[in-house]
Amino acid sequence: MARTPSTMLELGTLAPDFHLPEPRSGRTLGLAEVRGTRGTVVLFICNHCPFVKLINAGLVAFGHDYLARGLGIVAISSNDAQSRPEDGPEAMAQVAVELGYPFPYLFDAEQGVAKAYRAACTPDLYLFDAQDRLVYRGQFDAARPGNEVVVTGADLRAACDALLAGTPIDLDQRASLGCNIKWRPGNEPDYYA
Repeated sequence: MARTPSTMLELGTLAPDFHLPEPRSGRTLGLAEVRGTRGTVVLFICNHCPFVKLINAGLVAFGHDYLARGLGIVAISSNDAQSRPEDGPEAMAQVAVELGYPFPYLFDAEQGVAKAYRAACTPDLYLFDAQDRLVYRGQFDAARPGNEVVVTGADLRAACDALLAGTPIDLDQRASLGCNIKWRPGNEPDYYA
């Protein structure tokens, strides 16, 4: 199991726009459709990754808690479906229904959105404020496969709570760690070594 850290995109970065299909509904959604009134969470995840599987129930609970509080939440899978068919659109729709994702789960087939966000791993998590400026990027919490830490979403929840309360967000942010994004051959980004 490869352990790849997130690139820790520079705080203050504007959220890159996107228009991607959601296999579960058949709709195409962009940032404008998923943006929350108080901020937006962008989650790069996939179906097969053990790091994502570990936190999936926590992501569902997080989604229910924070969508109700004015945050927009969207998940995106950017893995190459040729090499990882279990991460392709049909499987994504099935997983979204089975797990009850309360947020859209979009497919980035061309991998351009992952590159725009400098995403490197699954899960790779970003929180943007109401002006679409990055205020948090890092781990969901310290749980990893095999480390027996309970999944709570403490790190992302603390950042969201601070944003919603209008208080400073801790700048000591720990990189997420997970499986590397499965890039199409020849499509690896320059930031990804």
